[in-house]
Amino acid sequence: MIASARGVLRAALWFGMGPTGASRPSLQKRPTDKWPPVPVGELKCVPRIADHPKPQRVELRHVGDHVAAPGVMSSARHATEGEATFGDAANREPQVGLVLGAGGVAGGAFHAGVLAAIEESTGWDPRRATVVVGTSAGSITSTSLRAGLTAADMFARAEDRPMSPAGTRLLAGVGPPRRPPALRSGGRLRPPGDIAVRLARAAAHPLEARPLALLAGLMPEGTVDADFISEGIAGLALGSWPSEPLWVCAVRQRDGHLVVFGRDHRPALPVAVAASCAIPGFFRPVRIDGEAFVDGGTHSPTNADVLVDVDLDLVLVSSPMSMAGRRVRLAVDQPSRRWSRLVLEAEARRLRRRGMQVIAFQPTAEDAAVIGPNPMDPDRRAAVAHQARESALRRLERADTRARLGAISA
Repeated sequence: MIASARGVLRAALWFGMGPTGASRPSLQKRPTDKWPPVPVGELKCVPRIADHPKPQRVELRHVGDHVAAPGVMSSARHATEGEATFGDAANREPQVGLVLGAGGVAGGAFHAGVLAAIEESTGWDPRRATVVVGTSAGSITSTSLRAGLTAADMFARAEDRPMSPAGTRLLAGVGPPRRPPALRSGGRLRPPGDIAVRLARAAAHPLEARPLALLAGLMPEGTVDADFISEGIAGLALGSWPSEPLWVCAVRQRDGHLVVFGRDHRPALPVAVAASCAIPGFFRPVRIDGEAFVDGGTHSPTNADVLVDVDLDLVLVSSPMSMAGRRVRLAVDQPSRRWSRLVLEAEARRLRRRGMQVIAFQPTAEDAAVIGPNPMDPDRRAAVAHQARESALRRLERADTRARLGAISA
């Protein structure tokens, strides 16, 4: 039974698995007294890590060893004269949350295409996001943005084209894209006593963790180190967390709780990203302060609703694991993409109840066909990035999309 569950989980997880400057004003927590409570049964985040309670405000700290991208990061958050604004928030730059979900090698390429399309179509630089949330492959892309890599350079790298001189210098310590390690069988089965303890904890607190996250904690531990991920992040010369908010989602293995590094706790950034990418049953769990952590995609492929208490105007989501539309496709990834879409829809509803606009970029049927059955295939990286950009550009041309983009639309 354990082997069968492991196989099912692995198949699902392969679909979920890269500038700072003067500090900005604090992120404001969105007022909650005028909002109705979330109805019973609504999909919600699990409790935060107990050792690091969620702060009431997210204070931004200037990090002296980071270099600001010219014309991108600024301590002034005012809108230019005549710029459209959201609601009654006049004379200020819109507060935008950027959510980059899980998705393996294909997910990183999908993010590159979507972000390039957004900047081309609207003129808005994704590095200007008020807060960036990354899960698994999305945590690599998120960290790359905060390090100063432009969407154009990200897209060029995905297509194996020359980057700008600035992008080349930034990634000099990272090197060319690496091929993911070969799939290996998992390690030894967990002792029956360990499984019994975890199941008893889940039975006593049934709403504290999602089933997939709990199942991940019961699987045999993987045999592949995630060091190559942390080494790549360290190559970006990020000695510490950026001053601009970067939230990296991972799951605490012993109880399936979602932990948002950068918000709840700040371990070494390369290790936090490796933890977010640690696919159960393949990678060894990443240990941080004595706790083992695994892929944040076991909780949700996007984790967009971690932004529910942040005062934002707009949330942009790039979700490689889900799918756009409801057309039935006869493909092996159809069930997992349907499930991912349902999870994202529930998260988006929570954000919209708080008055935020939410725009999600999800693979179309054509995009999913280009991604193929194995999102870890590096040979499809360029084709996926190209297809994602073309699909996103078509989406951004629609009048309804441009209206919802509001003040970031050129």
